[in-house]
Amino acid sequence: MTPTVPRMDALESRAWLALVATSELLPAALDAQLRADAQLTHFEFMVLSGLMQAEHATMRSTDIASMVNSTLPRLSKVIGKLAARGLVERAENPKDARVTDVRLTSDGRKVLVHSLPGHLELVHELVIDRLDRQQLAALADILEPLVERLDPARRMLDVAPR
Repeated sequence: MTPTVPRMDALESRAWLALVATSELLPAALDAQLRADAQLTHFEFMVLSGLMQAEHATMRSTDIASMVNSTLPRLSKVIGKLAARGLVERAENPKDARVTDVRLTSDGRKVLVHSLPGHLELVHELVIDRLDRQQLAALADILEPLVERLDPARRMLDVAPR
């Protein structure tokens, strides 16, 4: 007996392929713009953005990794590159010597602020301005349950204003 291969109907396939294409193409477009404008990857931009929003522009490495959905080894390499450029500083946590804190430097803040206009312009061009307010609300309503399933701890959604 041959097993039945699961199939998608036309609408399921259309929706799935659009989601997959967006999830592949959007990060590449954001990376290209940020590299051109600020010599940052989108991942680095997200790290710097998280630090900028944090109290005293400082976070524990483990909290940054969680916020950007990264492993600690990957984050450590990125933090090393950002530190070499003077955009962040590593420091021992005053309450726990086993913990490494990362702090956004004034140069890091400048690079982030410099990158924001072009980044937001591209976000508007690629996504926001392509949809009306009703479609934007529908997009959020559609994607939030998917993200909540993938990220039940809400590591990524809780950084966005509601």
